[in-house]
Amino acid sequence: MGFATCFSCKMMKMLWNAGVSFSFSLSATLCLLNWTAALDIPLEVEQLPTITEQSPTSQVAFPFDEKFPIKCEAKGNPHPEFKWTKDGQPFDPSNDPRVTMVENSGTFIIGNSGNISEFQGVYRCSATNKLGTAISEEIEIIIPTIPKFPKEKNPPITVEEGNAVVLQCNPPKGIPPLKIHWMTISLQHIDQDERVSVGLNGDLYFSNVLEKDSRRDYCCFAAFPRIRTIVQKTPMTLIVNRTNSILQRRPKLLTPSGGHSTINIVKGNVLQLECIAEGLPTPKIEWTRLDGELPKRAAFPNQGKLLKISEVTEAENGLYQCNAANALGKVLHNFQVTVEEPPRWLSKPESMIYTIGADVTLDCKAAGKPEPTIQWKVNGVPLRNVPVSIDNQIVRRNVKKTDSAVYQCEASNKHGTILASANILVMNLPPMLLTDNNLEYAAVEGKDVLLDCKVFGSPHPVVEWDREDSASPVQGPKYFIYENGSLNIKNTIKEDSGLYTCLTGNTEGKAAITAILDIRDATQIVEPPENIKVLRGSTAQFTCGAKYDSASANDFQVSWNKDNEEITFIHTDNSRFYVEDGVLQIINVSSEDQGNYTCVASTALDQAQETAALIVLDVPDPPEDLKLSEPKNTSVRLNWTPGNSHNKPITEFIVEYEESRWKPGDWHELVRVAGNHTSALLKLHGHVDYQFRVSAVNEIGRSQPSDPSDRYKTLPRAPENNPGGIVMEGNLPNEIHIKWEPLKPIEQNGPGLEYKVSWRRKGVEDNWNEEIVKRHSFFIRNTPTFEPYEIQIQAINHLGFGPEPKVVTGFSGEDFPESAPQNVAVEIMNSTVIKVNWLRVPQENIRGHLGGYRVHWWKVRSLLEEKRGHSEKHSLTFPGDRNHGMVPGLKPFSEYSLIVMAFNGRGNGPASAPFTFKTPEGVPEHPALLRVASFNKDSITLLWVPPLEQNGILTGHMLQYQLINDTEELGNLHNITISDLTVTRWKVGGLEASSKYKFYMSACTRVGCGKPITEEGITTMEGVVASDTNSRHTPDLSIPTTTLSPVANVSLSSIEPALLNISSSVSDTKANISWITGMAQKESEFYIAYMNNRKGNWKISEAVNISQNFHIIEGLDPGSEYTIRLMTKNWVDNTSIFEDVVETRGKAYAGIYDGISTQGWFIGVMCAVALLTLIMLIACFVQRNKGGKYSVKEKEDLHPDLESQGINEDTFCEYSDNDEKPLKGSLESLDGEMKAAESGDSLAGYADEEHDQFNEDGSFIGEYAAHRNKGPVGVNGNSKGLHPVTA
Repeated sequence: MGFATCFSCKMMKMLWNAGVSFSFSLSATLCLLNWTAALDIPLEVEQLPTITEQSPTSQVAFPFDEKFPIKCEAKGNPHPEFKWTKDGQPFDPSNDPRVTMVENSGTFIIGNSGNISEFQGVYRCSATNKLGTAISEEIEIIIPTIPKFPKEKNPPITVEEGNAVVLQCNPPKGIPPLKIHWMTISLQHIDQDERVSVGLNGDLYFSNVLEKDSRRDYCCFAAFPRIRTIVQKTPMTLIVNRTNSILQRRPKLLTPSGGHSTINIVKGNVLQLECIAEGLPTPKIEWTRLDGELPKRAAFPNQGKLLKISEVTEAENGLYQCNAANALGKVLHNFQVTVEEPPRWLSKPESMIYTIGADVTLDCKAAGKPEPTIQWKVNGVPLRNVPVSIDNQIVRRNVKKTDSAVYQCEASNKHGTILASANILVMNLPPMLLTDNNLEYAAVEGKDVLLDCKVFGSPHPVVEWDREDSASPVQGPKYFIYENGSLNIKNTIKEDSGLYTCLTGNTEGKAAITAILDIRDATQIVEPPENIKVLRGSTAQFTCGAKYDSASANDFQVSWNKDNEEITFIHTDNSRFYVEDGVLQIINVSSEDQGNYTCVASTALDQAQETAALIVLDVPDPPEDLKLSEPKNTSVRLNWTPGNSHNKPITEFIVEYEESRWKPGDWHELVRVAGNHTSALLKLHGHVDYQFRVSAVNEIGRSQPSDPSDRYKTLPRAPENNPGGIVMEGNLPNEIHIKWEPLKPIEQNGPGLEYKVSWRRKGVEDNWNEEIVKRHSFFIRNTPTFEPYEIQIQAINHLGFGPEPKVVTGFSGEDFPESAPQNVAVEIMNSTVIKVNWLRVPQENIRGHLGGYRVHWWKVRSLLEEKRGHSEKHSLTFPGDRNHGMVPGLKPFSEYSLIVMAFNGRGNGPASAPFTFKTPEGVPEHPALLRVASFNKDSITLLWVPPLEQNGILTGHMLQYQLINDTEELGNLHNITISDLTVTRWKVGGLEASSKYKFYMSACTRVGCGKPITEEGITTMEGVVASDTNSRHTPDLSIPTTTLSPVANVSLSSIEPALLNISSSVSDTKANISWITGMAQKESEFYIAYMNNRKGNWKISEAVNISQNFHIIEGLDPGSEYTIRLMTKNWVDNTSIFEDVVETRGKAYAGIYDGISTQGWFIGVMCAVALLTLIMLIACFVQRNKGGKYSVKEKEDLHPDLESQGINEDTFCEYSDNDEKPLKGSLESLDGEMKAAESGDSLAGYADEEHDQFNEDGSFIGEYAAHRNKGPVGVNGNSKGLHPVTA
């Protein structure tokens, strides 16, 4: 009964506050004398020794261990001293140099020096200080010796066949457990069965021997696992003599002997009862319990010769019987089993603290079988002069402080000894607070919190708690004070924060401490992670947002768990898990990453967590366990086990095969089955050695193939398929060429594949003509032209014919059509499109499958010219049986001829007579050139060149212009009609000064005006001298191949009219810009800018004077494209007076010429060649102006024909009269190469050419394009597009 049973808390509080010492009445004193408490003493208080750790009661020192510690640890105040006994005699381990003592401990360590057998014995440790002595349980140290079989010679054991024999093992003694193995000298186990078995004693029993049991190497092996030792007995020889008269006999027990045995077993061990009998036939053993039923956990190993019951209890006490029987009789043996038990405690003395004058009672009761004996000790010495009651109870009355001691009670029987120690401490002590003052506590709202106030004293102190803002102690169901004084506050709220005081006292004194409590907001996850599904190899991301109390900011952290195991983040190159700002990223997700991911937001006080699932989607795992069943020659069933589908259902399985004859190692698809099937019946070809594998398919994709199945070989048989893809071709009129797709090798079904070809004329012949071939093609010759035939192709091999083949109908060879289309006529649709009509060729004249009709046409002349010529030919194909077609792309105001012909599979038929027609007038193309000739403050003068393609008779030009400046709004469009065709220069007046205008010039015919060409010009400012080109040399604008450079973005500078014929030429690393200087301002300067178009950086030259006529740019990159500009000295809006794009030569090209181009002799030769060329050109012009012609030309004029005219057009120095021919000089390219002019083709070639096709309405079927480009050098619609062409 504690102190609280004598005094109320209210009385104690009152006395405490009054500062008065406690006083006690007689009843209170009596109460204190009876106070006890369980022993839990801080080490600061004087106390008896207590054993805290010791070695096991039985310890084996194995020979392979380097050292053997024997432990004994104890606590006490003062610290105890240690002593040892061995086998009941004092033992000082420090005297042996092989022993190492542990400081401040009773533990010592025996070093394994090889011979430590003398350390074997029973040890006991005692720990002593001034208050008493504690002792340990006995510790048995076993030093095992290596077990050995004795050396012996085993004479051969001879026995007649059918008799019993026992081979004795007699294993040596050693540390249990012991395991016996009977093997041969080659370590092969002796087979055991009902006839042959090993007994518990290790002997090998033969219930009856057979002749095969004879051998010379029966070896008994004894294994001792704890000491890692196996020993072998000398081999024994067993000789079984064969006999002709084996007599059967009744069973007889080989073990145990007699009819009754008594078995004593310790509770908790394994009960093993054994009966091994001999006899012929071999007896069978059965077990029963005579006084009850066998327990359900009973087992019957060793062919039933052993009854085994694990962990026996008192319930297994009883009488058991084995029954060995054969056809001749039986034998019985009874076992009386007694279950015994080592000592166990029913009650044992407890360590306690008593106040001075109290009564002490110690109980010690133990049970066991046999019944244990009890012995009391005090401080390790047998108890004397203290009475012990009959029930082993000790009573000490009115104890004094000197009665403090360690009491030991030891219970023993033959199965063991147990020891219980009780520290009896007699003392009076004022309260001792073991918790620091002014500790700060923090807790999360809604959770419990524990405020420590650990106190020790004797008598046991009374404890109460106060709050700073409360006049009474804390009380109620919210609060609970533990026996050690700590205060538990349940389900805390913010208002629980504050200052708390722990008050404690007993008869010896009083004490108090203060605690500070802070209640904080709970941690919450406000943005939990969500379940996601991702593809394998992609990135998964979980987001986790949390809210926590600001006071916990320093210790707040977010961690992640996968399947309840924390994820460790190690940032290396191979890391796949990253976390930042509460976001978990998993890179390159694999199937192993699937699972539940938990976000844990924690502080030092609490944590919150939310879990989300990551589901990884992937292609299925390959199927497994492929097996073949239902084997037949034409089929087999393939079975498999599906692999993991990885969260997407399997939709189908793909079965593939590989065969070893034709394409070993190549896999081919055989069949597909639904995803809910796990087998497929496979149809097989004959004479094939198959192997199969299976792939699974789900929504994500296809799995890797499974491991191949076993091979399956089919027998050869006749073909099951005939060849397909039969094609009948008639390359010649009198034959048929039959081709077909041969059977695949796997379809041949057997050796000796051939094909039977059968044919006959349809509707004429009844009997089939037949031929057997090995190839997959066949010719039928001497056939009539284009007649229907019936064909059959059948496969054959050595095993027979394939199925009945299908009949295929085709035609014999075609011949050219016999007649041309008649009544060819042309309907003019517009100036560029006509409709051609004709009368169909009769079917009988086609002599084949009609392919369609071809229309060929060519331009004869322009209606602006009298001279006829032969220009480029064109062709269109109109497939099918039709009588008209649309022909587009014609030149307006021109005369054409056309022909029409039919064609079939053999080729074109004869052409119709040429039909001549004329296209009507159309609108002209844009003028060839438009440029500003001069300008002043209120006018701009324009020059232009008429269009190259007039498409009719010109009626004049239309000039339009408008103010543009640099604004988004455009000025009004002004129109000027110029009817005089001789006018190619026009001054536009009434313009605003310093303004920018855009001009549009178009040419007109009676049909209308064509597309315009555009140019821009700028008027000058007031007071600027006008620019004019009347007195200067200007280029001949009537020649469209002039090398005059365009003027781009015209500047206000007057330098531009002084530069004429600006041109550029390039080498590999240089560019030469040359020009002709005008009459005025020869001292003017300008700049040359150039840019590598790939690098994009402009470079500007030094100022260049006009009078030097050329400038060389050096340091260019070979094989690169450059933009070159000539810029005025006073730049206006960065405008240029010349711009060109050039490309430098590559290194390979430059290397050809650089070697000689700088040599003096080469320069001289080139100058001579240039001079001679100039003289010849002058002679040509003079001769032409005089009307003279070469003899060849005169001859051609006398005998004109279409083919020769094409040659004449390319005659040296002869200008073409055809307006589609370019000037020869214009064909010279920048690199100095000449493009050869191509001659025309004769009319005879038209019938054999195929061109692109049109639909009936004239739209393209194929691409409409001329095969040769003979047009003139092009001029773009804007003057900026003209570039100089130089040598």
